[in-house]
Amino acid sequence: MSFETKKIRNVVFLGHAGSGKTSLVETMLYESGATTRIGKIEDENTVSDFHDAEKEKKHSIFSTLMHVAWDDVKINIIDTPGLDDFIGEAISGLKVADTAVMVINGKEGVEVENEIHRDYIEEFGTPTVFVVNQMDHEKADFEKTLSQIKSTFGNKVLEVQFPYKAEEGFHKIVDALRMTMYVFDDKGGKPEKQEIPADALDRAKELHNKLVEIAAEEEDGLMEKYFEAGELSEEELTRGLQLAIGKQDVFPVFCTSSAKNMGTGRLMGFIRDICPSPVDRPAKSLQGGEKLKCDKSLPTTVFIYKTLNEPQIGELSYFKVYSGVLKTGDELTNAMNGEVERFNKLFITNGKTREAVDELVAGDLGVTIKLKESHTNNTLNAEGVDHAISKIKFPQMKTRMAVEPPSKADFEKLTNALHTIQEEDPTFTLEYSPELKQTIIHGQGQMHFDVIRDRINKLYNIDMQLSRPKIAFRETISKQAESQYRHKKQSGGAGQFGEIHMRLEPYEPDAPLPKDLNVRKEELIELDWGGHLHFIWCIVGGSIDTRFIGAIKKGIMQKMEEGPLTGSYCQDIRVSVFDGKMHPVDSNDMAFQLAASAAFAEAFKNAGPKILEPLYDLEVLCDDQVMGDVMTDLQNRRAMIMGIDTAGHYTQIKAQIPVAEMYGYSTSLRSITQGKAKFKRHLIGYQQMSHDVQTEFLKEQV
Repeated sequence: MSFETKKIRNVVFLGHAGSGKTSLVETMLYESGATTRIGKIEDENTVSDFHDAEKEKKHSIFSTLMHVAWDDVKINIIDTPGLDDFIGEAISGLKVADTAVMVINGKEGVEVENEIHRDYIEEFGTPTVFVVNQMDHEKADFEKTLSQIKSTFGNKVLEVQFPYKAEEGFHKIVDALRMTMYVFDDKGGKPEKQEIPADALDRAKELHNKLVEIAAEEEDGLMEKYFEAGELSEEELTRGLQLAIGKQDVFPVFCTSSAKNMGTGRLMGFIRDICPSPVDRPAKSLQGGEKLKCDKSLPTTVFIYKTLNEPQIGELSYFKVYSGVLKTGDELTNAMNGEVERFNKLFITNGKTREAVDELVAGDLGVTIKLKESHTNNTLNAEGVDHAISKIKFPQMKTRMAVEPPSKADFEKLTNALHTIQEEDPTFTLEYSPELKQTIIHGQGQMHFDVIRDRINKLYNIDMQLSRPKIAFRETISKQAESQYRHKKQSGGAGQFGEIHMRLEPYEPDAPLPKDLNVRKEELIELDWGGHLHFIWCIVGGSIDTRFIGAIKKGIMQKMEEGPLTGSYCQDIRVSVFDGKMHPVDSNDMAFQLAASAAFAEAFKNAGPKILEPLYDLEVLCDDQVMGDVMTDLQNRRAMIMGIDTAGHYTQIKAQIPVAEMYGYSTSLRSITQGKAKFKRHLIGYQQMSHDVQTEFLKEQV
């Protein structure tokens, strides 16, 4: 069955892990007739969580595209993971959705992941509906949860529904928009409609009037009619609320029990009637500042929001048709690399079940297979069009690990596998660090890495080993020291001779030149890795010919690239070469290069050598009840607490912490807080390692 753009609803389901998103989607599939039974996570038979890793871990890891037909409307559903390790799946879903359904756990209230999703909802400007789920739980508290939603998301939050006498068991829902009460039996499903009881009627009327007022404010004509008649028709109310939701002027709240299949049908009815279609949303931003309307009459433009490699299938490309009509066999050009891709097959999906279709119109979501050179964040266009949809901005990496192949023979195979993962998952990156001489992967957390390791094992039969990565320290000095070194080699034929006297001292930008030395030349070298080398030539009387300056600097730089303490880069050092000797026959560039390197190393060790360690700015969001444990853990990791603030219902801890102490932090934080905390960090520079820590560290390196 084909659906026009106006009859399509693209909905992304968001929520903290355990809120019941997947279970809620299961009831939607069942109620719509898309499935014949309601799957359960514990039985490993849900439509959404069908990957082996999801069945094993009992939670979503990948976003899943599904769809239902509710009357004459197609609702595309993107079910997303609730763990921060897989936040990229939620962000990519938000990119192509026209409505977000934020599922809140009725017994837990607003949780950390909801706070994080709020920021992305604001960034995308996505209309949002809240669903307080798991209302059948004995500890569920709708009023408390509603208060938290309003506190977190603002005064535009308004309950469309509320439970009636939930303390007696959740099976009655008062609907203020329809002004009726839905009464469910123990099996859930289709409810009986009853009049709203007298003790709930005033609240329902007040909410209904607010909804009517919100709708009336969206159009001048509606406002005038509302003033005249005191009411709006169902059609006018629908149109006004659709405009209000689209502009984020109201955030409706519903209540459900996914476990007992209560309230799902009404939610789908609201999505069908009120939530915006793709054509109702603002034109999408293109790179360069232009806009693109969602219109089937325009040339075809497709955006890939997700790619995933599947065994025996290859790469699946999930896309949204932003304009035009995409037909089987169409050839589109990748706006990024110019590659022409043929869409040999088009599918709509319900989890792992794919149904072939002949075409997809503007606004619809679909899947294709085996595109050659097109991946996540790529735009593809019909001939003569060069649109480029603005790319998804994924979050920074939070943790890193070093990668080792099981054998040298598997290194290239493993590297290719990791590059493939990187193409499909932009929240993961791979790099080889020449400084550390390690292959490093960056991601969102230990669970993120575990999933990648398992996928590589199953897809490529490689047992990837992860280990603690080295730290990119820096080395410098804290006081002045002098050295002299003579390099002399005589073993037949031409000899080697070079003697250098040099002084090392800390480089300070405004420090005067040494007064006790005869400065002839100076050069301030800005180092590639940060900091400076201030090179001063103070040779008088020709004891060393100026033609050897280049070789001497090269010898110094070679040693600065592999510092004497840890083998790390050296920085912020002033080197004054003030004396030496040369031989008329045996002196050459190599002799002075070796002499300079050795003299530098000797002076460095006597100049109060210091290790500089990289430092992160760290921000942790956690519950008040675990704040003390989180801070204790941070202090044990040598963190300096910079401030404590509130963020909604959570505590925000700001700290500065050495990079070396962040190893394993995501796992530790999840353990301390039972998964109810999140963090982000960014590198801010280097700080000097304390004497005690440096002494202990150097002992461990021996």
